[in-house]
Amino acid sequence: MKECIKGANPYMPLWEHVPDGEPRVFEHNGEKRVYVYGSHDIEKTKYCGRDYVVWSAPVDNLTDWTYHGVSYETHYDSILYAPDVVKKGDTYYLYAAEKQGSLVVVASSKSPTGPFENPVETKLGFDPGVLVDDDGRVYAYWGGCAAPCYIAELEDDMATIKEGTLVENPLGHSTCPWNPVDDGHISLIDGFFEASSPRKVMGKYVYIYSKRYEVPVPELGVFEPCNGFLSYRISDNPFGPFHDGGDISFNGGEILRDSEGLGTMTYRWGNNHGSIMEIEGQWYVFYHRQTGTDEYSRQAMMEPVDVALGKDGKLYIGDVKYLAGEPVSSKPVEMTSQGPHINGLGAYKWISAGYACHIHGGSKRAYVAPVYEKKDDISAPVVDITSGTTVGYRYLQFGSVSAKSVTAVLSEPGSVKVNVRLDSYNGKIIATLDFDGSDLEKTAEITSGVIGKHAVYFEFLSKLVDNSYIFDKFSFSK
Repeated sequence: MKECIKGANPYMPLWEHVPDGEPRVFEHNGEKRVYVYGSHDIEKTKYCGRDYVVWSAPVDNLTDWTYHGVSYETHYDSILYAPDVVKKGDTYYLYAAEKQGSLVVVASSKSPTGPFENPVETKLGFDPGVLVDDDGRVYAYWGGCAAPCYIAELEDDMATIKEGTLVENPLGHSTCPWNPVDDGHISLIDGFFEASSPRKVMGKYVYIYSKRYEVPVPELGVFEPCNGFLSYRISDNPFGPFHDGGDISFNGGEILRDSEGLGTMTYRWGNNHGSIMEIEGQWYVFYHRQTGTDEYSRQAMMEPVDVALGKDGKLYIGDVKYLAGEPVSSKPVEMTSQGPHINGLGAYKWISAGYACHIHGGSKRAYVAPVYEKKDDISAPVVDITSGTTVGYRYLQFGSVSAKSVTAVLSEPGSVKVNVRLDSYNGKIIATLDFDGSDLEKTAEITSGVIGKHAVYFEFLSKLVDNSYIFDKFSFSK
């Protein structure tokens, strides 16, 4: 019996919805693991939930995630927004964003999985991010577009702002859709929106945050205000000034570019929040994507990134371009289906349609439907597929022996032809599946050799242009 792919993108199970993920590598009880701390989208009709949960993976296998349960529950009968967790000494500190982020408390534990207890109120604000520096000093960063961002040093109690250290507006902030007030600090350069995450990288202080673009970014298909980016600025001082930087991640899916370099997004962008972490010598960006038709069922994503320090002292993070071995520029890394499966998803296992990173075309806007039933083999379907919709996956690994056939499964019967294309949404057709409306599963022979790593696209075509289809899962066979 075929196994189901797990630990892909999203890397947590498809039923789990943990956005705003802050990755941390901690060694606890002699084992080094990467832990992810985020909010918890379980309210379904609004952001987040009333608890935090913890997931972790061994540093040598980022496809094998373990659920550690609830680490903290609200003490104020309120929704918990994005948290952060740091370690100082032998204690782990959780900065919990109570009351929808308007009250930040710090709770503690002797374990990275909690429970985090004895919350103490602080004067920190929305989306707290905390940095424990090499010398043991602790800095907090916070803020949102409706208010300035801030930096302050904390006292040894990890809660009190050290007198005289509060810095306001270290970055210029963006406009705010729900509070369009220009306080003189709006910037088209920084565009700080929310999601503060300070990190120390190669001796530089890196301010990672959600940037809201107010101007078009044509090469990425952005032509209206958009805050689907994780961006960064750098400094030699934890308080700034911050400069240079760029964009690390964008959750708009695969970007299709025309001959003039104009881009088209193939996934519905939404807010973004996360950070970077070095794990066993490889850097990764942790971020989130949207499912459903709103921003209330977000999922944890990750991609490998390059991190390089230029001779000029500039730090490059993302998809880095080199010239004569020297970093010269960077851009957001691509959004993929593979995540930590850096050699591609195993093509001969069952792959849920919900791992798509490209959903484009058709007369309706197809999307990944959120699922919540806690089953290891659950598949998140792509729904509202109509004739002309293409659902794509980057990347699959076929190995050294060519695939012989492909099987696709629908959730409901329908009359539709499905072309399986290789490497591009308009690439070579390697198989065609003809669903006649009488069954849910079809298998077709592969018409040409397919080995190694490839992107794969399923193109849905029907004479019934108004009909909708639900794509459940697929697999290849040798």
